[in-house]
Amino acid sequence: MWRDVWRARTRGTSPGAKRRLVKQIAIRQRPSRHRFAILNCRGFPACFNRKKAMKTKITVVSQFCILSLIIAAFSLAGVGRAEESPAGKSSSVTAKDKMFMKKAAKGGMMEVAMGKMAEQKGQSDDVKSFGKRMVEDHGKANDELKKIAAQKNVKLPAKEPTVSWSSDKAYIDAMVQDHEKDLAEFKEEASSGSDPDVKKFADDTAKVVQEHLDLAKQTQGKLK
Repeated sequence: MWRDVWRARTRGTSPGAKRRLVKQIAIRQRPSRHRFAILNCRGFPACFNRKKAMKTKITVVSQFCILSLIIAAFSLAGVGRAEESPAGKSSSVTAKDKMFMKKAAKGGMMEVAMGKMAEQKGQSDDVKSFGKRMVEDHGKANDELKKIAAQKNVKLPAKEPTVSWSSDKAYIDAMVQDHEKDLAEFKEEASSGSDPDVKKFADDTAKVVQEHLDLAKQTQGKLK
């Protein structure tokens, strides 16, 4: 089709005129310097790379800021959980406090078990009454100690002891000895313990242990 257009346009034209016409068409089709600069194969990629690099930097900075905020949020959440968790409350509990708590728990379970046996198998009413008092008072103390241990993240012994005794006198004699020893240990913890809650428990329970010791001695005097 372009051949037909060319023949029609150059019909009757001399060869020299045809060459001038070809040059004019070539000049019109040649891209200007401005257009060539835009399509410069060396300049265009450089500009593109600078924009790409800037975009990459912005993306990296944004991701770093977001990561920092996430880390800060988790750190604050961890501090909050540490303050609210049992482990956070156990910071003032020393090894000495823990040893006392475990011994008190074991002794308390022993007192309850022996008290139940005295209440059921005791020969005298005084021994049965004393056994009932042991079950009630030491049962309450054991429950209170379990609550404190849970708050302080301290694991207490849970195995029920096996107890036996041959007579009312043997039971009461054992109670006098046990309560004398317990009273000294509870007073020691109350005066030199580290954790305030454990110290208060030791002080409050020491008063009850003193009452038990006095009652055990009275009962012991009646059995002679």
